[in-house]
Amino acid sequence: MEYLSFLRRNWLFLLAGFLLTFTSSYGQTYFISLFAGAVKGDFGLSDGQWGGIYTIGTTLSAITMVWAGVLTDRFRVRALALGVMLALAGACLAMAAVPNWIALIFVIYALRLTGQGMMSQLGQVAMVRWFEASRGKALSLSSMGFAAGQAFLPVIFVALFASFHWRSLWVLAAVLVLLTIPVILMLLRQERTPQSMADQAQRAGMKGRHWTRAEMFRSGLFWMIIPLAIGPAAWGTALFFQQVHLTQVKGWALVEFVALMPVYTISAVASTFLSGWAIDRFGVSRVVPVMMLPFALSFAVLAYGSAPPRGVGGRARSHWLSAARGRAGGHRVSS
Repeated sequence: MEYLSFLRRNWLFLLAGFLLTFTSSYGQTYFISLFAGAVKGDFGLSDGQWGGIYTIGTTLSAITMVWAGVLTDRFRVRALALGVMLALAGACLAMAAVPNWIALIFVIYALRLTGQGMMSQLGQVAMVRWFEASRGKALSLSSMGFAAGQAFLPVIFVALFASFHWRSLWVLAAVLVLLTIPVILMLLRQERTPQSMADQAQRAGMKGRHWTRAEMFRSGLFWMIIPLAIGPAAWGTALFFQQVHLTQVKGWALVEFVALMPVYTISAVASTFLSGWAIDRFGVSRVVPVMMLPFALSFAVLAYGSAPPRGVGGRARSHWLSAARGRAGGHRVSS
């Protein structure tokens, strides 16, 4: 009931945060990797070459984010989101027209920087900026955009592979980004921001201090937190990047694997609600030490699992999978 009341009072801003994180999907690994087979086939790339191109593009985007991410401290979310989303749409169109593997490096860079980098940061910074006492709940609700993108976009786009060329699907992605822009601008017509209250509403950090970047780098705690911060992103990226290869090795159909994404979403939504409540109730310091245990357990299950759970979704799911396999025409490799 507390969540529902909070959602009812703040739905405009929470929906904006949801759409920002959802739109980041087009630059996320789980989406780009759906096209791995088709891209490798068109450009004659091996698994290693495709992985190398993706690594270079992602690394360059991560380096750029060191400076680009600072923009979220200087501009309102509404103004910055417009520019970033236009750039993301342009990156999607560039992916639809990419001519060779050299250009592919720069296209991957643009997708990762605008989608996975800036759109994700905008969604999370917006929640931190707009909410204070209920920051945990706000982050949990807005983060469902990530979960929704992972649940629905892979299933939809894998099904569309049967009827459309992979380049056409990137045009569709660009159109979807452009259609989201006016919705974001409408939701944030009266964007609230702490800038007008900066002198009165500043909050000190650890030990009651305002830390500079240099002081942060000299802190041992910062370097201990780094593996915790990058671990889930790194291993999650590796998993989704290799989903086509994983299904081949395991002997699964890609459409069957992505059909489990709704299960992932349900788990993600439940855990975000729980973690948001736990952060507000117990504080970050008590939640952080145990937050990685479910993540480690899930990889252990994946490593030793021999087949997806056939019973998930019952008869309706089996019927959907049969129909999807027929439409995809055994699209296990070329997707």
